[in-house]
Amino acid sequence: MNPRIPLADIGVTRASYPMAYENFLAAKTHEGAMHGFEPSWMPSQLFPFQQSLVEWAVRKGRAAVFADCGLGKTPVQLTWAENVARKTNGRILILTPLAVAFQTVREGAKFGVEVTHRREGLEDGDRIVVTNYERLHYFNPEDFAGVVCDESSILKGFDGVTRAKITDFMRKRPYRLLCTATAAPNDHIELGTSSEALGEMGATDMLNMFFKKSERVFTRSDEYRSGLYRFRGHSEQPFWRWVCSWSRALRKPSDMGFEDAGFALPKLTVNQHVVAPATKREGYLFDLPAVGLAEQRSDLRRSIGERCEMAAQLANAHGKAVVVWCNLNEEGDRLAKLINGAVQVAGKDSEEHKEETFAAFIKGDVRVLVTKPSIAGFGLNLQHCARETFFPSHSYEQYSQAVRRCWRFGQKNPVTVDVITTPGQADVVGSLKRKSEQADRMFEQLVGLMWKELKMQKNNNYTKESVVPSWL
Repeated sequence: MNPRIPLADIGVTRASYPMAYENFLAAKTHEGAMHGFEPSWMPSQLFPFQQSLVEWAVRKGRAAVFADCGLGKTPVQLTWAENVARKTNGRILILTPLAVAFQTVREGAKFGVEVTHRREGLEDGDRIVVTNYERLHYFNPEDFAGVVCDESSILKGFDGVTRAKITDFMRKRPYRLLCTATAAPNDHIELGTSSEALGEMGATDMLNMFFKKSERVFTRSDEYRSGLYRFRGHSEQPFWRWVCSWSRALRKPSDMGFEDAGFALPKLTVNQHVVAPATKREGYLFDLPAVGLAEQRSDLRRSIGERCEMAAQLANAHGKAVVVWCNLNEEGDRLAKLINGAVQVAGKDSEEHKEETFAAFIKGDVRVLVTKPSIAGFGLNLQHCARETFFPSHSYEQYSQAVRRCWRFGQKNPVTVDVITTPGQADVVGSLKRKSEQADRMFEQLVGLMWKELKMQKNNNYTKESVVPSWL
């Protein structure tokens, strides 16, 4: 039998024993690891809640910020990047959605952070670099000390190979930051993807730990969907406690305990315009709600002319800026011809054309912007515009993101959104409404649970003083 090792030989004395045991317990507590440092630079222009986010994210080192549109995610990520660059004397890469890079460069100049836009790799002297997600293959992860993913929820829109490459690129960097306004709180897989990119826990491991698969889940329409995940018994609170160990979520400053002064959303008016196609569905005397994707797509094709004419009528009725959102190339082509002063941005256009058109629209040189939510629905700040027209689809995220380009903190005018649909699209509109209500409830729950957990203080007070046995 091995002889007993005296505690003094390993640095534990009678006086230090209670503290040593307390430290032992603290080390066993499952909390998000801190990989960062104390920030050394903070621009005076930041609001107090933004400074708090930066301080936490810099100390965390690898973090996610889920903040609503207009709460200043761009200055937060720029300040984070500047602090990491100063600490490591290394480069930082900021990844953005298509055509948002120029906006990041402009914000950097406003806050005193030098940001360089690169499309095909680094050049000598580059320090903080911004590029589009699609351009990631031109860069080497070993050249960067930190990576920022702006509008990180867009990652789920990429194919699996591209998403895996982005995650792998981040996985190798010591400092990482995710920023988005639309992390779907009811999409737990998305939260797992974010966690995996930050190095906290893999998405599959997260599902296995906190969730179990439901074989049969009924919806409000008494239909069911298989393959959905639900919390294991008593796992919901530990799950949100784990999420708030590596992320922060807020829809307004008061969610963090700060004043909401200056952060009030203007009135939002959503008008629904129902237009009937000139041609009836084959075999029908009148239009009925389309059932299934095939019928819905057929209905959209038959009604392109009527829907575009309605959008053009609304946009031509005033001389103010307006964003006209479409889903099909044919819709975009028709709208550009029917609307006075309209400029279209399509997927086939070059990046230079897209950026120049977006910049011209923001400056006021272009009155009407015609484009798709998949092209301009993420990241752009279009708060100078207060009118939008929208052709709805089943994607609530695209609708929400498109509306929030204009309806955001900083918008000074009431915002009007004209939703143009047909009798056959009744189920699509109803689906969007249900998803909107569900997203509001779930995000409020996310914010409430997260900040409730953050207010809980770990307290290891003992009712009796620890007494070391005499035989030690």
